[in-house]
Amino acid sequence: MRWDIFCHVIDNYGDIGVCWRLSQQLATEYGMEVRMLVDDIVSLQHICPDIDVGLKVQNYQGVEVWQWVEPFPDLIPAEVVIEAFGCELPANYVEAMVSTVPRFSDRIHDKCSSGISSNVEQTKRIWVNLEYLSAEQWVEGCHGLASPHPRLPLTKYFFFPGFTTATGGLLREAGLLTQRDALQRDPAALRYRFNLPASDSAETVISLFCYDSAPVGNLLNAWVASTARVYCLVPESRILTQIANWAERPNLVVGDSIRRGNLTLRIIPFVPQEDYDRLLWACDCNFVRGEDSFVRAQWAARPLVWQIYPQQDDAHRVKLDAFLDRYCQGLEESTTALRTFHQNWNNGGQLDWDSFWQHRTALQHHAMTWAEQLAQTDDLAANLVRFCKNRQYS
Repeated sequence: MRWDIFCHVIDNYGDIGVCWRLSQQLATEYGMEVRMLVDDIVSLQHICPDIDVGLKVQNYQGVEVWQWVEPFPDLIPAEVVIEAFGCELPANYVEAMVSTVPRFSDRIHDKCSSGISSNVEQTKRIWVNLEYLSAEQWVEGCHGLASPHPRLPLTKYFFFPGFTTATGGLLREAGLLTQRDALQRDPAALRYRFNLPASDSAETVISLFCYDSAPVGNLLNAWVASTARVYCLVPESRILTQIANWAERPNLVVGDSIRRGNLTLRIIPFVPQEDYDRLLWACDCNFVRGEDSFVRAQWAARPLVWQIYPQQDDAHRVKLDAFLDRYCQGLEESTTALRTFHQNWNNGGQLDWDSFWQHRTALQHHAMTWAEQLAQTDDLAANLVRFCKNRQYS
């Protein structure tokens, strides 16, 4: 099948991160012809440095990447159309989706039998709205629901990523966890990759990736006053302005470091997706945000602190609680510390790092158990391919 994946970038790296991982997995693991259309090519370049922002169309790592610009060109829609995170498709593209699509075998037959008439069997075009990840219970009831177009003979299906078998699952490439285990068994190699100091049980290595609305100053103060040493790696992003203000510096750039009390903080480059996965594997605890880094931190099998994307009317708090309700099952006496730290991190409260991190051993064991449980279910790409094939030929 041919796939068109539309991505409207809102959250800098979360939307494009998910769409790019999905595009790559469909192309490399399932042999799909994938065309990804993105309205912010610069954001894609940040996670794929070899992308040429000057090209309107390019083939990169097996995916045909188009810059989504207006007026939108008249394209023949693919058999499967993914509307990522509710982005609105171009009107002329939706109109073109009404046309029927020959089966792949019939397209090949037509190419090889010029002049020979045949009855070409038609198949459905599948339109999927890939929704945001949520742990809320209502997601299971809405996953896979159909929504007829009000005017055209088209049907859109809602596909929800999630944490249970009744949802679409999470993105997980083949061999990801095997690679993780191999590298985590050789921590010296991981530390060398990111220029980290030698392993020291008295020092906690942390990655910090968050929105600029996070109470970063509170967190840094907590680490300065921590009873144990903290070594924090901060990928280049907009939070550097907030950190520079906290450090009373005019600015911060890649390579800069700060030492105060028990905190050592170092600014590192914004790395490609593959290296970011390995950064998460190398750290003892990962602060992540949004959806893409959030999911990757769970596959890292390390304790995590999640900043959810802030929404109007505090709707994000319900989603945060829903995840914590699931994640904390089996955590027992460490539950209160985990929930309190997450709530304060997301609500701008004071952060008691020592009270949270005294549960380090339990949090580490739980993170590994959680990742193992998630890995028992099919991944999002596998579920999505199965979902589309079942509907295309039904």
